[in-house]
Amino acid sequence: MWNELEKSKNPFAVIVMAHLKETEIKGDMDKRLFWKITLVKKLYEKGYQKRDILLLYKFIDWLVKLPEELSEKFHQEIIKYEEEKKMPYITTAEKIGIKKGIEQGIQQGIRHGLLKAIELGLELKFGTEGLKIYPEIKKIEDVDVLEAISEGIKSAESIEELRKIYKEYVSSKSE
Repeated sequence: MWNELEKSKNPFAVIVMAHLKETEIKGDMDKRLFWKITLVKKLYEKGYQKRDILLLYKFIDWLVKLPEELSEKFHQEIIKYEEEKKMPYITTAEKIGIKKGIEQGIQQGIRHGLLKAIELGLELKFGTEGLKIYPEIKKIEDVDVLEAISEGIKSAESIEELRKIYKEYVSSKSE
């Protein structure tokens, strides 16, 4: 039966193969990785159109779940395969790109919020004199340092004391 499924051009054959392998290898993550790679490669080998590959790939990806480290391994293997075959990469790369984009967006949002809080805190605590160091602080990308500055505004008695707090924080992080 497996041979007939492998030879078939019918996209449902791939779905049946994915389902059969999923039930057969439920707990063995190394086998899951191997068969997920094998099944996705078969999508290309069967000559399906990009749209069909994408739909079938999404089904296989949904059905055959992998832990993050194996998912990364899967991703690298498929990229290598596609480069060898001169095919455009889909789905896992998109997922990883989207995930990284979301993480960067979250970090940027946190940074932006902290900068607004720091600006307000500097103005409320130190007046216009406090705002003079804001351009210096605005250059800082590290969210942890910005959090330290935000907290430091509460306890600092002067701008120099605040500067000392965050410079000490930066040097302690680099050690």
